[in-house]
Formats: sequence, structure tokens, C-alpha cells
Amino acid sequence: MKTTKLTVLSVAASAAISLFSARVATAQEAAAEPEVAPADAQWAEFKAITTCAWCHSVRGYSINPIFPALAGQKAWYLREQLTAFRQQTRADPYARGFMWGMSAQLTDNQINALAAYYAKQSPPFASRPAPFSGSKAAAAIQVGQGIYNNGIEAKGVPPCSACHQADAAGNDQFPRLAGQHALYTQKQLIALHGGSREQVVMNGVAAPLERPDMNAVALYLESLH
Repeated sequence: MKTTKLTVLSVAASAAISLFSARVATAQEAAAEPEVAPADAQWAEFKAITTCAWCHSVRGYSINPIFPALAGQKAWYLREQLTAFRQQTRADPYARGFMWGMSAQLTDNQINALAAYYAKQSPPFASRPAPFSGSKAAAAIQVGQGIYNNGIEAKGVPPCSACHQADAAGNDQFPRLAGQHALYTQKQLIALHGGSREQVVMNGVAAPLERPDMNAVALYLESLH
């Protein structure tokens, strides 16, 4: 049987997803959500309003698509990313440029409190139209919906919905993607594809994707309310 690069990528991605899911499930079962003291919760709200809001807005609805919408994101994922920024282990360009310095002095309690603050905010676009229009965008969204729900078999790309849920709301193992800025999502897929952002599952999943695939999926995710 001839082994192709596509076959190797497909098998590697599937194996990585299975292994990662098992490990995260075990970790999530063992660790409950950390309690946030009232004083830490007050600090987090003040920090969000006075500092984080410059990029992410007061409630996590960032206006500039360079910066991700944080409202409604899973608390565990926000904690994971803030910790990675602080430890400088998440090294994609915008992480280095914006978040390494911002997170350098955060304590574990402060990270927990910020994560809890943004997680309880209403998800982006929950009560307003998604910010896109035009026939080209509509056609790309339809393509993205197909990739999200069915993957790309010819490229060995698994369905995104297998991990992130049919509505892209995420769960205790995978982050929320619904309503995220298309430009931000595309930027992260490019970083995962090129390896500047290291994540064992998504590096394998993103490797076969081409720019039109990334753009289509990103627009579809932005369209979800």
C-alpha cells in the first residue's frame, strides 16, 4: 500500500485529536473550576474596564478584528491562554507583541478572575447582526459551513464540529469559536498552519488547509449567532 503525505497527515491529526481528548477529559474530571474570591472578581472587572478594554472592549466585544472577542469564551480556555502568554509558550506574532507583556505580572488568582469575568459575559453577536455582507461572503460562508461540518476528506481534514460542537459553542475540552472575528480566526489558522503557534491537535488539522479554506471557515464561524 502506498503511503502518501496526505495519509500521514490525516492519521496524525486523528491520532492527535484522540490522544488530546483523552488527556483533557481526564484533567477536566480531576479539576473543578477554581473559586474566585470577591476581591479578585472586583479586581478583574476593574482591570477589564480600565486596561483590557483598550483592545477587547469593556465586556469582551472587541471592535477591532485584530483582537479576539472574549465574551462567552470558556473559562478554562481563557486561563490556559493567559497562562501560556505569561509563560511565553504561546509565541504567535500577536501573542508576543501584545500579550506577553500584559500577562507577565499576572498571578494565578488574577488569571482565574479574568477568565471567570469574560466567560460570564454574553457571547459576541448574540443579539445583533453578524458583521459581514455581500454575495462573495455568502458563498464563502456556505463553503465554510461544509468544511466545518464535514471536513475536507480529500485533504485529510476532519470536521471541526467533531470537537467544537455543531453550534461551535465549545465544551469542557475545546474552545468556543462561534461569533469570533473572521480575521482573527483566519490569523490563528495561519499561525497554526505555519507552526508559529504550537498546539498538538490544531497544528495537524491546519497543516493541509489552504488560505481559501481558512477564510471560508472563519467567515462561517463569524456568522454564527
